Amino acid sequence: MSRTETNPTIYGYCRVSTDAQEDGAGLESQAVAIRQAAMVRGWDQLEIATEVVSGGKGLDRRPVLAGILDRITRGDVLVVAKGDRLARSLIVLAQLLEDSDRGGWSLVLLDLGVDTSTPAGRLAAQVVGAAAEYERALIRARTREALAVKRSQGVRLGRPVQLCSSIRDRIAELRAEGSTLRVIAATLNAEGVATATGRGEWSTSRVQTALNTIRHDAAHITLLASL
Repeated sequence: MSRTETNPTIYGYCRVSTDAQEDGAGLESQAVAIRQAAMVRGWDQLEIATEVVSGGKGLDRRPVLAGILDRITRGDVLVVAKGDRLARSLIVLAQLLEDSDRGGWSLVLLDLGVDTSTPAGRLAAQVVGAAAEYERALIRARTREALAVKRSQGVRLGRPVQLCSSIRDRIAELRAEGSTLRVIAATLNAEGVATATGRGEWSTSRVQTALNTIRHDAAHITLLASL
């Protein structure tokens, strides 16, 4: 028999970050708070699940929570004792609030007084969503600023020129011998060396692009790793 909104399943989710907290007050205090809320609200079908994992992990790397999200359906409730046990990021929390609204189930954060089944709770969810969008905008702005600084420093961004190591070595060798860009281009064409795209011939601009790529590869990789 399918569940209905008058007979919902209540999923209590408890999380701690380290094994040391697993048997301590962390998980138990969260479970107690959820059970007390269930008694007050008349929630009969309560299922409490616990997980030991860092809150910094994405939802796809929290198997217990992911399992709940796979099973939860319209009319059900996901309840946590503390909001930061569910999500430390406003962006992740906003995504969960959006999912609950789309799926027709409720999200209850006991410590924050958020219950999306109520008008006040839905208002709080909208505030969280607006704050998360502001956070996304800040991240985008910081990323654009960082990229602009790197470009001004001559760092080549975007898709690197695809040159095999032997061609790179040949270009670097010719340059180290003192060859000009024009001489390098003429030498590569005479040797039948293909360009990065495999089309056309080597020109001074293509040689310069290849040299920039060789020179800035390490900086390019470091930048992408830091974003």
